[in-house]
Amino acid sequence: MLFLYNLLINFSAIIVKLIAIFSPKIQLFVEGRKSVFIALASKIDPKDKTIWFHAASLGEYEQGLPVIEKIKEKYPSHKIVLTFFSPSGYEVRKNNTVADVTVYLPLDTKKNATEFMKLVHPEMAFFIKYEFWLNYLSELKKHNTPTYLISGIFRKKQLFFKWYGGFYREALDTFTYFFVQNEGSKKLLLQLGKTNVSVSGDTRFDRVASILEKDNSLDFIADFKNNTTTIVVGSSWPKDENILVDFINSTNHKVKFIIAPHNIKNDQIQQLKNSITKKTVLFSDVQTPLIESLHDFDVFIIDTVGILTKIYSYADIAYVGGGFGNPGVHNILEPATFGVPIIIGPNYSHFAEATALVNMEGCVSISNKTELNQAFENLIRNEDIRNEKGHICSTFVQMNKNATSIILKQLGM
Repeated sequence: MLFLYNLLINFSAIIVKLIAIFSPKIQLFVEGRKSVFIALASKIDPKDKTIWFHAASLGEYEQGLPVIEKIKEKYPSHKIVLTFFSPSGYEVRKNNTVADVTVYLPLDTKKNATEFMKLVHPEMAFFIKYEFWLNYLSELKKHNTPTYLISGIFRKKQLFFKWYGGFYREALDTFTYFFVQNEGSKKLLLQLGKTNVSVSGDTRFDRVASILEKDNSLDFIADFKNNTTTIVVGSSWPKDENILVDFINSTNHKVKFIIAPHNIKNDQIQQLKNSITKKTVLFSDVQTPLIESLHDFDVFIIDTVGILTKIYSYADIAYVGGGFGNPGVHNILEPATFGVPIIIGPNYSHFAEATALVNMEGCVSISNKTELNQAFENLIRNEDIRNEKGHICSTFVQMNKNATSIILKQLGM
């Protein structure tokens, strides 16, 4: 079976190169990996001590960041090596300050895994949430490198728990310890005889809780808001925007909208702007001489990345996108930590925090335009309801933090 796995990986390498001709995102995926070994060789000396963290994408990076920061404090003489699988993670965080070396993870071939381990030679390795690359894990085991999964989550439908998943289950033997998010994940691992596991919770709660300690002010957002009730739409997709735009265009309430689309593509941004009949401004236009005052606008479209978290601090109501797509809704914990009531689409069952907040009524799930309008109307008209739902959200974050402390204690730090 491992032979078939390696065959599939090598075949995939050929396919993605062909797809890259037509897809800018896949082109980044391919081109970004061409110089990885050169970068590692130039930035890591054979005598350097290193610790390796791997994140699939941006969400996993944010999830693991509290642990990365604490490990960096504990081992200041070690170089932190951070790898990403996805362009949506690497391209946004390639210039982060927490890691000493940030690169794409080369595809999981035997040759790549051997070369990577030779150049990085980590003393410890951490995988965040998921991604079990068999050749890399095999190399880590071969070098007796302590390997940890943090904020892990397991589901019964995964290959590990199928009768035909024996070769994949062997990947779990390489881990020194599993830090999982919930009891269900622990139970599944125990069924496989993995007793080196504990429920630490989700380190994302530590990440978003720490946001409150930072300076989240943005003068241009304050200028736009101008003490007016503001709805922040974060990580929206066209399916979200299709139902949101009708409400924006038709509402008579004195309310402002900030929209931060998930994909910053010029044609989609312009299409969104053109569909809105109210006075709309783009972030990219803010510095032009034509824009004297932002508080004259009703809608602010954020056609850049990296500032959504701070923008949530100005929200009275948040709509988090992705809930009309697959796998589902994006990160709701960032608006939750600021005590903001949240509206999401119907696809959220794969996300424990969204399920919990919907059940607790801090978050409202809608399935269509009518339900969206009703949810907005209810929250805009009733400040007490806004405050109640917002309090549920912020309390939920505070009650679930400290996963990082549990992990560090288990590691003896």
